[in-house]
Formats: sequence, structure tokens, C-alpha cells
Amino acid sequence: MQAILSKAKILFPLLILVLWQACSTIGLFPTVKVPSPVQIIAALQDLTVVGLPQGSILLFHCLYSLQRVAIGFMLALCAAVPLGIVFGWSEILRKMITPVIEMLRPIPPLAWIPLAILWFGIGLRSAAFIIFLGCFFPILLSTMSGVMSVDPVLISAAKTLGATRRQIFFHVLLPGATPSIYTGLRIGLGIGWMTLVAAEFTGVKSGYGLGYMIMTARDIQRSDLVIAGMAVIGCMGFILDGLLRIFESRALRWR
Repeated sequence: MQAILSKAKILFPLLILVLWQACSTIGLFPTVKVPSPVQIIAALQDLTVVGLPQGSILLFHCLYSLQRVAIGFMLALCAAVPLGIVFGWSEILRKMITPVIEMLRPIPPLAWIPLAILWFGIGLRSAAFIIFLGCFFPILLSTMSGVMSVDPVLISAAKTLGATRRQIFFHVLLPGATPSIYTGLRIGLGIGWMTLVAAEFTGVKSGYGLGYMIMTARDIQRSDLVIAGMAVIGCMGFILDGLLRIFESRALRWR
């Protein structure tokens, strides 16, 4: 069964690409608007060798975008996980902060872009701030949910056995909340990539970034370059999510 599933993971995407290429070849899809996979591969080669704008190769666009995502994501992780644990543990604090969270959470990170530019200018800090906002709330809420889902019977049993608050926190509460924390990290990272591209649409000082590259391709009406950039973002997100899953599986070996 596992062998069948492994083959299906590879064959199904290949089948989609073959059908896509066939539809483009027979003219079902207009290649100007929906380029074929072969055209997209050629566009990726151009981005890698020539670059867009010319001289700005794909590698540097990826590195600059990764830097922005890493900074925003790590800031969100460092802020949201401790706060989520505290709010999940304390019912009083949770009731106090919940109205504020529920008022701020529905505001799209994109709506903060004008303020981010006013506060931080165009560049790394404003992009990191937008990514931080996109990652923060999923991580915070997942952490709170994980802490609240820990069975109270386990906490009571630990207290009965003479465990201190520190021991309860590290040996009962934190392990019980860890699966939910990792779920929040994966969701937050995905949203972080979406907000990054939007933040780079507003402009970047360095002239590098996958969102900036896609915007440039749009301006010259090269749909193949646009989709190539989108494919790169998807692949990078897939790889980073896979790394998070590996860390999760190692951290949760006890499950």
C-alpha cells in the first residue's frame, strides 16, 4: 500500500503536467495567457541564467525572499509561542486578551501595508513586519488551543504526585501542546509566504525578491515568467513545510 501511495505522489503531478502540455499543444489553452510546461521550464532557465530584470538572477531573488520570510517568521514564533502558552494557561488573561485578538485577527496583513510603509519605509523592515503579522495569529491561536487541550486529569495527577509548576509546565503542558504548536507553525509559514509576495509588490529597495520579480514579469506581459515565479514560490514553500514536518516527527517521537 505504501509503495502504491509513493508512486501516486509522483505519477499524479506528472499526469497533470502531461495533460497540460497536451492541451497547450492542440491549442486548447492559448499559450500567450496560459504557457505550456515546456515554456515555463524555458522561462525558469532564463530567470536562472539571464535574470529579471536582466542581471538579477533567480538565486538572489530566492535568497532575499527567504531572508524576509525567515525574519518575519522567527519574530512571530518568538512572540506567539510564549504568549500562546501564557494565555492558554491563564483563564483570566485569556478572557482579557481574547476580544483584542478577535478584533485584530480578521484584519488582513495586506491592509497593514500602508502603515508598514509609513512606519518602516520600503524595505526589509516593512516586509518583515507584514510577514510577522501573517504568521503571528495562526501560531498564537494554535498554541493557545494546544495548551487548553491538555487533559486536566494529567495536570491533577502530576500535582498529586508532587510535581512542581515548573515540572508540570515542561513535562506535561509543553509536550501536550507541541503538536498544535507545530500545526500553527506550518500554517503561519504558508501565510507568511503569501504576505511576502504582496509586500514585495509594493516595492523593494534591493531590487530583489520573488514578488518583485513576478511584478516585473507582469509589467512586460510575460505570463511564462509569472508562472515560473509562482512555481518557485510553491517549491520553496513545499520544501520548508517538509523541513518543518521532519522537525515535528523528531520532536514528537514519543507519540
